[in-house]
Amino acid sequence: MSSVRKNQLPLRVPVLIAGGGPVGLAAAMELGRRGVDCAVVEPRMTVSRSRPRCKTLNVRTMEHLRRWGLADRLRALAPLPTSWSQDIVFCTSLTGWELSRFTGVLGLAPEGDRFPELGQQAPQYVLEEILREAVDELDTCRLVLGSRVVAVDQDHEAVSVTVEDRFGDRSTVTADYLIGCDGPRSTVRERIGSRYAGGEALRPNFGMVFESSELMDHVRHGPAVQYWIVNPSAPALVGPLDRSGTWWAIAFGVDRETGEREARRIIDGVAGRPVRADVLSTDPWTARMQIVDRMRDGRVFLAGDAAHLNPPFGGHGLNTGIGDAVDLGWKLAAVLEGWGGAGVLDSYESERRPVQEQVIREATGNMAVLSTELLADNLAAADHAGTGARRAAGARIQETKRAEFHSLDLVLGLHIDASPIVPPDPDGAPDGAPDGERDGERGSHERRARTGARLPHVFLADGRSLYDLFGAGLTLLVRERAPSERAERAIEEAARTRGIPLSVVDLSEATGGPHYSERLGARLLLVRPDQVVGWLGDEAPEQVLPLLATLSGWPQQA
Repeated sequence: MSSVRKNQLPLRVPVLIAGGGPVGLAAAMELGRRGVDCAVVEPRMTVSRSRPRCKTLNVRTMEHLRRWGLADRLRALAPLPTSWSQDIVFCTSLTGWELSRFTGVLGLAPEGDRFPELGQQAPQYVLEEILREAVDELDTCRLVLGSRVVAVDQDHEAVSVTVEDRFGDRSTVTADYLIGCDGPRSTVRERIGSRYAGGEALRPNFGMVFESSELMDHVRHGPAVQYWIVNPSAPALVGPLDRSGTWWAIAFGVDRETGEREARRIIDGVAGRPVRADVLSTDPWTARMQIVDRMRDGRVFLAGDAAHLNPPFGGHGLNTGIGDAVDLGWKLAAVLEGWGGAGVLDSYESERRPVQEQVIREATGNMAVLSTELLADNLAAADHAGTGARRAAGARIQETKRAEFHSLDLVLGLHIDASPIVPPDPDGAPDGAPDGERDGERGSHERRARTGARLPHVFLADGRSLYDLFGAGLTLLVRERAPSERAERAIEEAARTRGIPLSVVDLSEATGGPHYSERLGARLLLVRPDQVVGWLGDEAPEQVLPLLATLSGWPQQA
């Protein structure tokens, strides 16, 4: 497809995506790589580098980037390699006393077989630029810049979408489905009558990006991805965007007017001394804890910030939106390819809402203790009182902030409890909580496979990730071939009958070792395109077709 045509708005397209930020582009990647034609409509002609709000890509997002062939590409362009630092420091200032430290944070340190990709610290614009390039490389995708969705109408057969370009000209696109990834001020959400429910924080915050080539030379605490500044003149959170002197900062409890007037004073307070610095951009904001009353209206869906908002503490917001895009992407592709039934799309909200609600709860809990709550007398005193104050502050920091920076149970361990396309799991975790919370044991969700949970990961003997072997549809894992051949044939025949794409992975040959075989807990497992276990057992069920009907969203009698 020519570049000119790829940037033109089509008259008809299977999926139209409103909003070309990371979530909309992720949806396009998921659809386009599955052979589904889609168009992304985005008002911005270029990616903004002035406000890099997201800086944490968690291990689950990096797993998706690996599947799209983009993980190494992103790491090559990320200004801060994972080897540079895996620490978060609490201190009275960058030149002051250290109060506490967390290491191996945010999935930046390897943990054996637990995940195939480390997390990555990278400004949002790095991810967005890579996704733009990757989407543009797919023949199935069109990236229509300088345009926005202004009206939506639908019937039972299609969605009619009015798009306005930057010159004010309007045109109409007919789509089978529309995904609203157009952010907190979503036109799509407004047009389908969906509304946020929830609240806002009472305290303002003042974000900024500044440049100071000398600041890192003054830091007493060594490299870190975040420095939490605990002093009364500038309670803040700050970190490097790169290794050449560009920094981001959040001043807690500072409104727009004060921040604009006192930005330089805040920077000096963070540094603990006067430094030469230039403010590049500012971004006042107030945390919101909100989720829409419904994420779907007929053929129209909401994803990312258009559907839910949470405080940024813990780095979950963008990553949750990427999860929305992946979930909805493979499900729309299954329906459009003909092997997925209506239940697949019905499962989008029932599976994602508990995740989104849990993330909002966790992020809100993280916000309960910020630098402002850690202020205490004598923290900067060079005497016995100061030593005691810093020891007490360090203990409180470890008690109240550890879960924020070591949150892999939340990132990897959420369990699908109620979904029309997942058979009930008698051992499932309650209320969408991570299995580790149910068992009272960190990481217990990864000790064995469970229906409705991410398949425990393993590196194979040849160094590959097990996930690299999965197909685009369902994947049948066979732990022991000899006793399972009859059941394997029955599942393969049922998949052919229903037209479900099925890949078979023989773990007796591509072994992850006897320990991993025990963790699987069954000789046979059916795994969905999103690496979630759909079913497991030692023998095929007596009625294989109804099982596959459930997994693919069809009525069992169909």
